[in-house]
Amino acid sequence: MKYYNLYLFLGLLFLLLVTSCKTSKMDKKVVKEFELNRYMGTWYEIARYDHRFERGLVGVTAIYSLREDGKIRVVNRGYKGGFNGKMSEAVGKAKIPNPNQKARLKVSFFLFFYADYLVMELDPDYQWAVVGSKSDNYLWILSRKPIMKEDLYQEILEKVRKRGYDTSKLIKVEQR
Repeated sequence: MKYYNLYLFLGLLFLLLVTSCKTSKMDKKVVKEFELNRYMGTWYEIARYDHRFERGLVGVTAIYSLREDGKIRVVNRGYKGGFNGKMSEAVGKAKIPNPNQKARLKVSFFLFFYADYLVMELDPDYQWAVVGSKSDNYLWILSRKPIMKEDLYQEILEKVRKRGYDTSKLIKVEQR
């Protein structure tokens, strides 16, 4: 049991390396205009690709705030199995490695292992965003409000489809 976490970590690292090496037909360009201060605050997860870190979570939020060291504090929260379930919380950090590409962030929830956080679509008023990764296995639709109007959601899905993503794999996240 003592080595279980080490094996799990090494397995996840291997999967990350394998999936990030494959070529992708998806358009993963990030937005050109990105103001970090406007992006800070609470975002509600409207939809996501299924992955083990958030499987079964509802009411998921991501809260971003600036840290004193210039990095970004990231707090992801959700309820396991329903709103009456146990709250799950992950606290991490993010950074902008290249000031010329501010919408291309790196996020870490474990030591110094960083993953891509690509802001690929962003409402001019910072009311919704589409976030992806170098890997084709991660995609999120975020909103400043817990409920998104269906016509707006369909518009965003069309943008995502045009980028080459399979929107049928998106899971709508229950919010209230």
